[in-house]
Amino acid sequence: MTAGAAAGSSAQPVTFTPGEPGRPVLAWRSRASSIEGIQTELARIWAQPAMQRDIDVDHDGVVDRQVGARTSVMNLVVVARRPETGERCASIIHDLTGRHPSRTLIVTPADPDGPSWFDAHIQAHCMVASETAPATCAETIYLTCGGESGRHLEAIIAPLIVHDLPVTLWWPDEPPLPSHTSANVLEICDRLVIDGSSWHGSGLAALERMATFQVRRPVAISDFALIRQSRWREAIASVFDRPDILPYVSHVRSITVTYAVRDSNATDTNLVKPVYHVGWLASRLGMRVVRPLTPEGSGYSASLRNGRREVTVAIRPMESEQPPGTTLRVELAASILRSRLRADITAEQDAVHARVWIDGKRVLERGFNAPRRNDLDLLAEAIEAGGRDPVAVEALRVAAEIPWRVERRAVQRTVEVFAAERIVRRQRVVGELALARQHFGAGIEP
Repeated sequence: MTAGAAAGSSAQPVTFTPGEPGRPVLAWRSRASSIEGIQTELARIWAQPAMQRDIDVDHDGVVDRQVGARTSVMNLVVVARRPETGERCASIIHDLTGRHPSRTLIVTPADPDGPSWFDAHIQAHCMVASETAPATCAETIYLTCGGESGRHLEAIIAPLIVHDLPVTLWWPDEPPLPSHTSANVLEICDRLVIDGSSWHGSGLAALERMATFQVRRPVAISDFALIRQSRWREAIASVFDRPDILPYVSHVRSITVTYAVRDSNATDTNLVKPVYHVGWLASRLGMRVVRPLTPEGSGYSASLRNGRREVTVAIRPMESEQPPGTTLRVELAASILRSRLRADITAEQDAVHARVWIDGKRVLERGFNAPRRNDLDLLAEAIEAGGRDPVAVEALRVAAEIPWRVERRAVQRTVEVFAAERIVRRQRVVGELALARQHFGAGIEP
């Protein structure tokens, strides 16, 4: 243990050697087994010689001493069910050090029914914008807690955040709403970052719970599943920016979203992204849900109402190599008197394409350079979003009104598969017995 360290903590200074500009490097690490030990280590980090470097900034032969600047613009808390999830999130956050330095807490609850225990690893990562620029540094605290400590995360998180700064809570797994653990942690955050497209099953039951939470608590919610669709929304909106096409926007008659599945018989594909498309369009065009999402064929259908006009909704699966639940196509149909419009929007890795036909004649074809964004881009946008986004609030609200008994469809499809297998087995047995009768002349009955 380093001299002067508090009980329950140990420090391992790392000589700070800046890497290439813009790349964070580890400058300090230590360990603690109590809240007090963590706070002591955080106070000691910046007084260590390891956080300093000598450099001739002006190339005049005079060596200047630079000290890593402790910088935080926010608190970023990650609640990860598995250590590997926490490591992945931490790697993404470290790459944001130069843009959004934060005090980061990676919290992993473990063994909730066992004895109470607590373990923490404290690190400081620094990066330089150029070879002569002072380093910008930020702290990361890895917390693993079991037993009673794991059931009361807010009691561990609250003393370790910088209280004058906003708190963003990133829950990469499905938040356990409603539960005592999630409720208490959510009380101390200003923004909740989630990814609805990673939730189990269809994800729609959790989407409804998230919409309810949004009404009850004034927390800004950033969903990666919705943020990813911004390039789709821009392409769809651009379809109607021509004067000859604009009138059709108030006369949309149908919305069809096609999503990827690996197997046409899949019953557990996440539907959050397809439903978000419908929720966003309905909320922007003032539509309301009159018939919730129900099974139809291999997909789902619903009905909206725009004034006195009914708008049909179809969500259809298609076998694809894309990740299950990925949007493959959005189609809109509109009509004014006898004139018919059809819009078709598709996306690739680096581009989005929009095509429009009026009365069978192609009148518009556009391509947009809009690459798919990774988790680093999505997290940066979520952090930069500021307060509540009214468009996102309404999209989530309407999207949560669209599903109805979709989870039951998965159970129904599973029962159908088992029933079909029983029929096949029975037919096979009957055939085998019939063969036995022919061979032995026996009166064998199935």
